[in-house]
Amino acid sequence: MNPLFHSAKELLQQLIAIPSFSKTEDNTADAIAEFFSSRGVSPQRLGNNVWAINRHFDVDKPTLLLNSHHDTVKPNSGYTRNPYAPSIEDGKLFGLGSNDAGGALVSLIATFLHFEGEKSLPFNIVFAATAEEEISGMGGIESIWKDLPPIDYAIVGEPTRMNIAIAEKGLLVLDCISKGKAGHAAREEGDNAIYNAMKDIAWFRDFEFPKISKTLGKVKMSVTVIQAGQAHNQVPADCRFTVDCRVTDAYSLQELLSLIKEHVSCEVIPRSIRLQPSGIDVDHPIVKAGQKLGKELYGSPTTSDQALIPVPSIKMGPGDSARSHSADEFIFLDEISNGIQDYIRLIELLSLELQNN
Repeated sequence: MNPLFHSAKELLQQLIAIPSFSKTEDNTADAIAEFFSSRGVSPQRLGNNVWAINRHFDVDKPTLLLNSHHDTVKPNSGYTRNPYAPSIEDGKLFGLGSNDAGGALVSLIATFLHFEGEKSLPFNIVFAATAEEEISGMGGIESIWKDLPPIDYAIVGEPTRMNIAIAEKGLLVLDCISKGKAGHAAREEGDNAIYNAMKDIAWFRDFEFPKISKTLGKVKMSVTVIQAGQAHNQVPADCRFTVDCRVTDAYSLQELLSLIKEHVSCEVIPRSIRLQPSGIDVDHPIVKAGQKLGKELYGSPTTSDQALIPVPSIKMGPGDSARSHSADEFIFLDEISNGIQDYIRLIELLSLELQNN
């Protein structure tokens, strides 16, 4: 077992005991900063984001970012355990955030410490524990990007069973407004905005974009919210509905938005175009290193900080995405131990890939 496992486990237990909902992660940020300081590493901090740079940083080398988040969602009503009381039973560590993404977070911290004093790597390593991932907030990885050294590629720690997501769907949320004209429902008056919206809603339901991603498949659009009308006897003048678009790496959000506007008659207002789809070439050295480890490559339907990292990245970490946000969340201790070993081996293989090219 890796000697760093025990300190990683203890740190995760400490973090579980500290509530760290998005935007209120200051106490877990304190704990992570103190963990680094107690081990002779000088962390940097902005807001609730904490990062550290390897001791022998060389501006002439490329830089690998190790990133995971330390915020959590709120515990759901199905919990039968205290979500802030870390407990170990049958090889499982229970507690809110243990799986998403505490296991990946502490495993990457251990990996960073393993290499922190290494001089011979052909790249630098930066570790960042970031905030607000669960809400895709502006105060997370995005807010510190300009303060980090220039990053060339990244490993994003999320529960993937240590398989490698080489692509991730982006998210485009659209607020749509179909216009009509108010009138009395009993007379032939007005122009019913609901009927006008139905045409566009049918288009969102049925349209298939021509480009299909090799890893993520088709773009998926779902109408999820609709609001119209005030009284049973009044034809509504407007109908508002929301569309959830899960966008593959075959399109940028801007491209998809332009195509949608060409096909519908309603007004289309994007809430954000920040959460871009991501993809990395299978010939990238970090992907090749993962393949040599025997890891499965796949496309992820869920969104993470990968969407806000503007360099090639993979998503990889201990734990299982199916446990994320579930009641009585847990991670197996073996997953953390094996995760540390696999991360270390991945970086060693990446080093060999770069040296051989």
